[in-house]
Amino acid sequence: MAPNPNALDPNASSARLAAGPRGKKPRPVLAPRNIMLYGALIFAAIYYLLPLYVMVVTSLKGMPEIRLGNIFSPPVEITFEPWVKAWSTACTGLNCDGLSRGFWNSVRITIPSTVVSIAIASVNGYALANWRFKGADLFFTILIVGAFIPYQVMIYPIVIVLRELGLYGSLTGLIIVHTIFGMPILTLLFRNYFTSLPEELFKAARVDGAGFWMIYFKIMLPMALPIFVVAMILQITGIWNDFLFGVVFTRPEYYPMTVQLNNIVNSVQGVKEYNVNMAATILTGAVPLFVYFVSGRLFVRGIAAGAVKG
Repeated sequence: MAPNPNALDPNASSARLAAGPRGKKPRPVLAPRNIMLYGALIFAAIYYLLPLYVMVVTSLKGMPEIRLGNIFSPPVEITFEPWVKAWSTACTGLNCDGLSRGFWNSVRITIPSTVVSIAIASVNGYALANWRFKGADLFFTILIVGAFIPYQVMIYPIVIVLRELGLYGSLTGLIIVHTIFGMPILTLLFRNYFTSLPEELFKAARVDGAGFWMIYFKIMLPMALPIFVVAMILQITGIWNDFLFGVVFTRPEYYPMTVQLNNIVNSVQGVKEYNVNMAATILTGAVPLFVYFVSGRLFVRGIAAGAVKG
């Protein structure tokens, strides 16, 4: 390799040094743009974190300290009694077993609803993206329309159907409802994600003799982890936080955690215990928050990948 003449020429090096640094000029830390950007972000963070802060500090105070009226002050004496009461002994009407029963009901509702709806929607999205069957466009249009129909419109017909099937008031009926209502939007997500994958992979597998299920399990499924995380987060947060379906389609012994929380907060018996109410609220929202914070990065990746093609 021939030597670079500029590297050996002292005059060329001196000229470069005299010319000064190249590239964009560094922006100062206190530039107006940075001040506006970080100021807006800090304001938004305070706006969303302040209610959470109030909930946490209130849940750690005793009622005598709460009656002093300063909701922003940290607790003088920390107590976890409100958390214990919210979980195990708070009264919801005639029952005084706290949120514990509602928690396990929510777990029994959320897990099968999430697994079944994601499994079916992933196959639907894969078929719509890669296997053009007769009526595929009509089927996809119906799914899109179904994703945006208000739930309240269909409550009464669903009640009639579940009653005729003997499933009204049971956990099984509520699981079926959540599974069906979750599939349209999930199918749309999976279809867009599978469409964004290289089509050559699918064609190469077809040339090698792979069929519908082999391509799905061996090629598509391993590449779809981000969109599966997106679907899981959407379903878990949506089902866990649901109140309307839980109060309409189940009986008191099968109420999910959100309905139990409503019954605790709106109880008219005894003294209003704000610390117990705050603890119960945090306990109810802990599961979806944990799921999102654990898999938030994959959630962003999956949303971005699923939005490439429509």
